[in-house]
Amino acid sequence: MTSLGPLRRVARLTADWVDLQYSHLLAQIATAAPRASGRLLDVGCGDKPYEATFRPFVTEYIGIEHEGVFPNTNASSGERRPDLYYDGRRLPFEDASFDTVLSIQVIEHTPRPQALISEMARVLRPGGLLILSAPFSGRLHEEPYDFFRYTPHGLRSMCDEAGLEVTEVHGQGNIWSVIGHKLNSYLALKVAAAQGLAVQLGKHTHEGAPAARGRLWTMPLVGPAMIVVAAAARVLDRVAADDTEALSYMIFARPRAR
Repeated sequence: MTSLGPLRRVARLTADWVDLQYSHLLAQIATAAPRASGRLLDVGCGDKPYEATFRPFVTEYIGIEHEGVFPNTNASSGERRPDLYYDGRRLPFEDASFDTVLSIQVIEHTPRPQALISEMARVLRPGGLLILSAPFSGRLHEEPYDFFRYTPHGLRSMCDEAGLEVTEVHGQGNIWSVIGHKLNSYLALKVAAAQGLAVQLGKHTHEGAPAARGRLWTMPLVGPAMIVVAAAARVLDRVAADDTEALSYMIFARPRAR
């Protein structure tokens, strides 16, 4: 974000606010970060977008990525890279190695999610904390590595099988955010074909290269429309909520006492 300076930063902040899923997620992460402690493992860290948020609260921040998937993403060409890679099966750490395990929008991208949650539980120390976010409603992305969507009950069941007790569940938005996010995704990615622009702003780095050329001439109409949609969704989430819908769920879980 250096070449365009302040203009580019404003564009990125606006894009993040319009992106209802990402803005809800960032708000939850900011709330979750002070609860992290000690040695933290970020599973599926990408280019470590959340490291700066968690750093003040932990003694060590280690990011790990799947060695067979990460090289195919835009994040692989950036300056911020994972500390370690793993084979997608076993995390290369001893049991009870971390005080905090973080996993943000990752388990939908593994064909064996139960095994991954069990691995995260294995490396978590007694009394440690798992902070995990997973999508409930969302477009296909990172194809072909996009396998599942999750309900709070499914997450709780998988954690229980891994020996973890879910202590809190928090939805990201509700029905109006779901509708607004889908509409804005259509406007941005199908009408304006602006994924290339998003990548230039540091967004969607987990995706592959854009397939279509941008139609940026549509942005004078698409941009204001997206702002109106995002604002309306936020208002309606408050005044006409339906909590049976959400974009994603964030859970907090701890190892079950033995």
